[in-house]
Amino acid sequence: MTPQLGYAIAAIMPALSLGLVISKTVESMARQPEMANKLQTVMFIGLAFIELLALLGFVLVFIA
Repeated sequence: MTPQLGYAIAAIMPALSLGLVISKTVESMARQPEMANKLQTVMFIGLAFIELLALLGFVLVFIA
Protein backbone atom coordinates (compact mmCIF):
# COMPACT_ATOMS: atom_id res chain seq x y z
CA MET A 1 0.00 0.00 0.00
CA THR A 2 1.38 3.38 -0.90
CA PRO A 3 1.57 6.01 1.82
CA GLN A 4 -0.77 8.29 -0.12
CA LEU A 5 -3.49 5.64 -0.29
CA GLY A 6 -3.09 4.83 3.38
CA TYR A 7 -3.24 8.51 4.27
CA ALA A 8 -6.44 8.92 2.21
CA ILE A 9 -8.11 5.96 3.90
CA ALA A 10 -6.97 7.17 7.33
CA ALA A 11 -8.58 10.56 6.60
CA ILE A 12 -11.82 9.50 4.89
CA MET A 13 -13.06 6.74 7.19
CA PRO A 14 -12.91 8.72 10.46
CA ALA A 15 -14.57 11.68 8.73
CA LEU A 16 -17.48 9.47 7.70
CA SER A 17 -17.67 8.01 11.20
CA LEU A 18 -17.70 11.45 12.81
CA GLY A 19 -20.52 12.59 10.56
CA LEU A 20 -22.56 9.49 11.34
CA VAL A 21 -22.08 9.77 15.11
CA ILE A 22 -22.96 13.47 15.16
CA SER A 23 -26.03 13.05 12.96
CA LYS A 24 -27.40 10.19 15.07
CA THR A 25 -26.79 12.14 18.27
CA VAL A 26 -28.64 15.18 16.95
CA GLU A 27 -31.47 12.92 15.80
CA SER A 28 -31.64 11.35 19.28
CA MET A 29 -31.65 14.78 20.92
CA ALA A 30 -34.58 15.80 18.73
CA ARG A 31 -36.50 12.69 19.79
CA GLN A 32 -35.71 12.96 23.51
CA PRO A 33 -34.68 16.50 24.48
CA GLU A 34 -34.51 15.61 28.18
CA MET A 35 -31.56 13.27 27.42
CA ALA A 36 -29.58 15.91 25.50
CA ASN A 37 -26.87 16.42 28.15
CA LYS A 38 -26.18 12.70 28.56
CA LEU A 39 -26.21 12.12 24.81
CA GLN A 40 -23.81 15.00 24.26
CA THR A 41 -21.38 13.62 26.85
CA VAL A 42 -21.43 10.15 25.31
CA MET A 43 -21.03 11.67 21.84
CA PHE A 44 -17.89 13.57 22.85
CA ILE A 45 -16.36 10.43 24.34
CA GLY A 46 -17.11 8.54 21.13
CA LEU A 47 -15.67 11.33 19.01
CA ALA A 48 -12.46 11.22 21.05
CA PHE A 49 -12.08 7.50 20.36
CA ILE A 50 -12.73 7.97 16.65
CA GLU A 51 -10.10 10.73 16.51
CA LEU A 52 -7.67 8.49 18.39
CA LEU A 53 -8.11 5.79 15.77
CA ALA A 54 -7.61 8.37 13.02
CA LEU A 55 -4.34 9.54 14.56
CA LEU A 56 -3.17 5.94 14.95
CA GLY A 57 -3.96 5.38 11.28
CA PHE A 58 -1.83 8.35 10.29
CA VAL A 59 1.08 7.16 12.41
CA LEU A 60 0.91 3.59 11.12
CA VAL A 61 0.96 4.78 7.52
CA PHE A 62 4.31 6.47 8.08
CA ILE A 63 5.79 3.68 10.19
CA ALA A 64 4.91 0.83 7.84
